[in-house]
Formats: sequence, structure tokens, C-alpha cells
Amino acid sequence: MANFVPIHGLNHVAYRCRDAEETRHFYEDILGLPLTHVVRGDVVSTGETGAFAHLFFEMTDGSCVAFFDLGDNTAAQPSPNTPGWVNHLALQVESEAKVDEAKKRLEAAGIDVLGPKLHEGQFRSIYFFDPNGIRLELTVNTTSPEDLKTFRSNARAACDDWVREKNARLNETASA
Repeated sequence: MANFVPIHGLNHVAYRCRDAEETRHFYEDILGLPLTHVVRGDVVSTGETGAFAHLFFEMTDGSCVAFFDLGDNTAAQPSPNTPGWVNHLALQVESEAKVDEAKKRLEAAGIDVLGPKLHEGQFRSIYFFDPNGIRLELTVNTTSPEDLKTFRSNARAACDDWVREKNARLNETASA
């Protein structure tokens, strides 16, 4: 599969939302992502049926965060077998100062914010939830170009090591 068609970037990521207006207010009025498109219908592109409004909020690179309001005022439920910190949407900002500015603005809007946190010297991030219970991260990459190159060259070996160690733990557990 190494010769698969080139993937140029993220077009959009979509989530369920409880209420279109509540979500619009948060993403457009608080986070400053303009609502750029709304699709309404009763049949989705996969052929499944059900009334929906599909909202798209655009980021500065042209990619979008999108939401489906299914008209029942119900938020998506978290996965029962996954810790709450796992599933999240990390959005890039341009500087550490912008992370700090975002934290102040979110807190002024009454939103609880965790951080900033520094991840292994690579990212500086804050964490908070949208009105749908989706965990968001605003982050800035603080890694040098040299370190990024090292991370990239070591990534496959690190993944292989993890798989080997995980399988050994699972095998030990299964034989106990």
C-alpha cells in the first residue's frame, strides 16, 4: 500500500451534537470558527435515513470540524471501554502565547480549562470540553525541526517495540 493515492490533509472530522445552535454558539462565537456550510436532509450519503443538519466550522487552513444534529437533543455517549482522555480533538494554534490567550478567553466564557501542560517537550496544550462533552485540546508544537526529524525516523521502531511488549504482556496474562 505504499503507493496509495496521496492524502493531502484533513477535509473534516464529524461528531454528533446535541443542539445545532448550542454547538454553533460555542464553535463560532467562542472559538471563532466560522460556520461555513449547513447540509439538511433525510437521507445521508451512505443511504441511511433520518432527519439531520450537518454543520461545518472552518479552520484557517480550510479544514473543518463538523457536527450532525439529529433533531432529538441527544448528545453522543462516551465509549464505555475507553478512558475519557483518549478520544479528543486536538487543534493547532500558532504560538504558546495563543495557547495562553485561548485559556483566558475560555475561562472568561465560563469554561473549565486544564493546563497548559507540556507533553514530553513536544507540545504545550490546554484541554476543555465543548457543550456536547467532546474533549478538545488547543496545542502548539514546541519541538525543534531536528527533534521532529528524529521522531519521524524512530516512529516505526517505536511502534514495533510497543506491539512486541504489548503482546508479551497479553501472553503472560493469558497463561496466568
